[in-house]
Amino acid sequence: MPKLKTHKGAQKRFSITGTGKIMRTKVGKSHLRVNKSKRAKSRFDEMLPLSPKDTKRIKRLIPYGV
Repeated sequence: MPKLKTHKGAQKRFSITGTGKIMRTKVGKSHLRVNKSKRAKSRFDEMLPLSPKDTKRIKRLIPYGV
């Protein structure tokens, strides 16, 4: 069986926890941050679990859980 290639864009955007959950970053993190409040900016730093509908699709892009 040949090796599967990791999608590098997905590898940078998603991380997999020890229990196997896929975590995603929030959008709007870098653009126009000057206008946002301190509280809003700090909320961008937290990672959120991926929705169950997208999990199967993203797992295919990151086959080895990099």
